[in-house]
Amino acid sequence: MPRKRERPFAIGGLVPFSTVDYPGWLSAVVFCQGCPWRCRYCHNPHLQSFARTGSEWRDVAAFLEQRRGRLEAVVFSGGEPTAQPTLEDAIRAARGLGYQVGLHTAGIHPRRLRSVLPFVSWVGLDIKAPFDARYDAITQVRGSWRAARAALDVVLESGVAYELRTTVCHPLLDEAARVEIERELARRHARSTRWQEFRTEGCADADLI
Repeated sequence: MPRKRERPFAIGGLVPFSTVDYPGWLSAVVFCQGCPWRCRYCHNPHLQSFARTGSEWRDVAAFLEQRRGRLEAVVFSGGEPTAQPTLEDAIRAARGLGYQVGLHTAGIHPRRLRSVLPFVSWVGLDIKAPFDARYDAITQVRGSWRAARAALDVVLESGVAYELRTTVCHPLLDEAARVEIERELARRHARSTRWQEFRTEGCADADLI
């Protein structure tokens, strides 16, 4: 039986220069298509589905080749990069060009995250809520908190440099929940999360705007 053909690496956009997406490094940011979660405050809902159009990896690779010596890192963001079966190939290609690699992830696919971490220099991991049903209320996917908790453990065990980030959308995350997040992180000997205020730009949930 012929092997099932994998979906090409689906790119939703490219930011050619950033100083904030990988702290301390001059970076290009590759926005990946696809995300199985439907977080209510998502500001990139246009990247949740896999579109038929968009840039191809060869175009991004050509850009990165031209920028060698000027940029220092490539950040894979989204969407959810680990939703892409060929993420590791893209990361390896970026490293082959001499770049450091950063990864923004919500921890949706812990096993795939584990497989790419050996090739990643830094991870920005979202922690959306305490690891219980309140997580699912944000992602609108039942049991999502289990994947996020497993992903946190994967990152902590890997030894890779990381930053935890939590979006504070007050209707979805009250003060008690924030205290619980900090306690859970402390129990795991993780760093404190970076609290970031919810932004209405791009959000499609009318009840939050």
